[in-house]
Amino acid sequence: MGELRWGVLSTAKIGLEKVIPGIQRSKRGRVMAIASRDLDRARAVADELGIEKAYGSYEDLLADPDVDAIYNPLPNNLHVPLTLQAVAEGKPVLCEKPIGMNQADAERLLAVEDRVPVMEAFMVRFHPQWLWARAQIREGRLGDVRAIQSFFSYFNRDPANIRNVPETGGGALLDIGCYPIVAGRFLLEAEPQRVFGLIERDPDFGVDSLTTGILDFGGKGRVDFTVSTQVIPYQRVQVIGTEGRLEIEIPFNAPQGEATRVFRDNGGNLRGESVQIQEIAAADQYAEQADAFAAVVLDQAPLPYGIADAVQNMRIIDALFRSEKSGAWESLS
Repeated sequence: MGELRWGVLSTAKIGLEKVIPGIQRSKRGRVMAIASRDLDRARAVADELGIEKAYGSYEDLLADPDVDAIYNPLPNNLHVPLTLQAVAEGKPVLCEKPIGMNQADAERLLAVEDRVPVMEAFMVRFHPQWLWARAQIREGRLGDVRAIQSFFSYFNRDPANIRNVPETGGGALLDIGCYPIVAGRFLLEAEPQRVFGLIERDPDFGVDSLTTGILDFGGKGRVDFTVSTQVIPYQRVQVIGTEGRLEIEIPFNAPQGEATRVFRDNGGNLRGESVQIQEIAAADQYAEQADAFAAVVLDQAPLPYGIADAVQNMRIIDALFRSEKSGAWESLS
């Protein structure tokens, strides 16, 4: 079947705790090398995680002929520049979300989309619970889906954290608001026509700390979501149709290697007595994502989500920020 040998740019927390373990558990992937601007840090992480090579610069890792593909979890402002450097070295790239700082930044990748595969790392689209939920919608089990509601939050007021630094692309909308947007696009299999954003900014950091967005998909439904970096951790996705409702219990941070639950309700009882529980078999969405990308690189399988998809997500985010300033709906047509 072949093996995809990965190189990881930086020792970012999501890579160490989620993506690298997922790649190591995947069927066709192995993390071959990791790079940090601090060589000692790279070596310590490599020893801890059983990674063969450690580099003290990103450029050295990108030049390694034993590395087949790159995972880029750098701060948001470095996603596009380092992805372009990797592509220049002929390396396919799985780049953390969001793909860039804004639509214009992301569009810089369009010039290289025919050279090697580049995909935005929305791992949720590979989790069986999301695939099951979409299948229910496609089969008409909920009737006509009219609304999708999401909430996603955590609490972080660390001034040194990149999520609280505007220059590196901090804020709730870029960090986690991108997930409800992807959820709506994935489940409705459509694109919004206009959006409205209501945004509250932290007075010290300047980043958005509480953001609500409404996405109007015309006759194909509506998505509304709230995300925050300064309330208790919580997350849910509700899919509401004319004949049924689905609730994804842990939609975004599904526990790796554990079963998950989706609640299905026909609305027969408002106390929840009509809810049926669908247990989804244990899965690792990061491993599933790694294997999907390996199939693209090793088998020339079609890229499931390309640069145009990532640019569209940034286009929606930009429109929400425009709505913050205009106080009005912003068109995407």
